Amino acid sequence: MTAKKSLNFFQIMTMNFGFFGVQFSFGLQQSNLSAIYKYLGANESELPMLWLAGPVTGLVVQPIIGAISDNTWSPTFGRRKPFFLIGAVIASIALILMPYSNSLWMAASLLWILDAANNIALEPYRAFISDKLPEKQYSLGFLMQSFFTGLGTTMANFTPVILVSFGVLALSDKMENGIPLTTLWAFLIGAIASTLTILITVFTTSEYPPTDEEIKKINKSKKVGILSNTIKEIVDAFKEMPFTMKQLFPVMFFPWYAMFCYWQYLTSALSLSLFGTLDQSSIFFNKAQLLTGNINGTYNIICFSIAFLLLPFAKKFGPKKLHFFSLFIGGIGLISLPLLSDKSILFSIPINGGIMISKIYLISLALGITWASMMSMPYQILANSIPSNKTGIYMGIFNMFIVVPMIIQIFSMQFFVYDLLSKNPISVIQLAGTFLILGGIFSLFIKTSDESQL
Repeated sequence: MTAKKSLNFFQIMTMNFGFFGVQFSFGLQQSNLSAIYKYLGANESELPMLWLAGPVTGLVVQPIIGAISDNTWSPTFGRRKPFFLIGAVIASIALILMPYSNSLWMAASLLWILDAANNIALEPYRAFISDKLPEKQYSLGFLMQSFFTGLGTTMANFTPVILVSFGVLALSDKMENGIPLTTLWAFLIGAIASTLTILITVFTTSEYPPTDEEIKKINKSKKVGILSNTIKEIVDAFKEMPFTMKQLFPVMFFPWYAMFCYWQYLTSALSLSLFGTLDQSSIFFNKAQLLTGNINGTYNIICFSIAFLLLPFAKKFGPKKLHFFSLFIGGIGLISLPLLSDKSILFSIPINGGIMISKIYLISLALGITWASMMSMPYQILANSIPSNKTGIYMGIFNMFIVVPMIIQIFSMQFFVYDLLSKNPISVIQLAGTFLILGGIFSLFIKTSDESQL
């Protein structure tokens, strides 16, 4: 087996640069899809079901892509890089078309394509870390992905605001289908970012060639047939799943259920909490949509700003305790939503006569810490517990720990949870905060064979 060389900071940054483009695309979805659906005539109660594409495509695509990429090798293109590029190109096409949707079914259909493409690119990126880096650099590798997650989503969220602030477009400028022009241009910019950043990674980063044993495994899979071999490997991987990985399910379930609640209902919750309306045709709902972008962008600024600062804390306290603290902070932030205002000033930034930061941005501070941990600590725990020759397939299966709670959230929210919460989007956000805290508590009970994880 080829000994993995330690990479310098710049090399680790370059190999993960394409992650920026993937997360830019995801960021556009998170902040704009609910609003796009509402502009096209969707009701509040329909929003969860319209978000079904993400978790279902992740559930199906990621384990399959993980298994196939484990058994892929091209001397020219590598193992994981072909999937990065294919996913990015398809995602870019879907991003360009999305703002031109003239019906709910068209927007929902494009979301299925977009999510499938993003998942094709995303899954091999998780395996890319353990492919390229020695174990001692796992923390830095995954925290680098947290950094680009924050940076990419930040740019996705702030692009519409920047276009309005610099007078390129007006808040009231809309297309014939009711979707703001700011949304159109943000999606076009996202399409460019998605492909361009992946190309940088593809052309600047090499991959280790497979060992003789891996070559035999790859050739065997070709003889058996890619589909049948992939299904068999997924079934076998489930049977042989490491105990540490099984313990991560509740740690992932509650936070990801929470984040789906947050992404779906934040705009409506802000519109109701701050402006007292859920009318999507009002200027107040437009303001709430822009504020959603600002809050999401700011929490991602916090995410990429502190990503590397978490490294010494992860080494000192271990990923489990750090993850608990991070989720607890985010939970408190969401539960506090009704107490926060966009009028009460938290502090002022001394730029252009002073930029006032209101208390509503305490949500961003709390979620930024949470998001940085969610994007790194569980993957570090996982990477230390799975066989190196099955990294792709186990990272793909691990994605089920994300998408299963999302699917459960969609159906439960659609058919009874939203009613139980008196059809109040603010209560949905507070439920999300409670679930973040629960996920943090479960992380404290993970047991591993590696004493450094305790």
